[in-house]
Amino acid sequence: MNTEQLKELCLSLPDAVSTELGAPGNLLSYAVQGKKFAYFKTSEPQQWRFSIRVSAERFLELTDQPGIKPARYMHRFHWVSIVSVSHVDEQYLTELLYWSYHRAVQSLSKRAQRLIVEKSSASVLWQQYR
Repeated sequence: MNTEQLKELCLSLPDAVSTELGAPGNLLSYAVQGKKFAYFKTSEPQQWRFSIRVSAERFLELTDQPGIKPARYMHRFHWVSIVSVSHVDEQYLTELLYWSYHRAVQSLSKRAQRLIVEKSSASVLWQQYR
């Protein structure tokens, strides 16, 4: 999976929106109703590095792999940065993205969660990554 495909996947999730922040942050972030679930760095160094939130168990597993490191400033909340998305298995990367998205959705009100699930044609994914 390349960067453009991953951006499309992020936007295909129910109620997902992207926001581009200029200097000094230079980020392209993805959120669901204001709750971030992923972001890309848009400037050098490490342009297009991809960051997502993971579980505490996966955080340790992932940060032991080459090319994946704790996200700068966000590592204490279990965010990791993937330096090159093309070096990570597509199915595994998709699974990590869905988990991060559903973690963001779970932080919304129960009503908002219900509306998102009703809109989603991928309710099977919702059950799988809860």
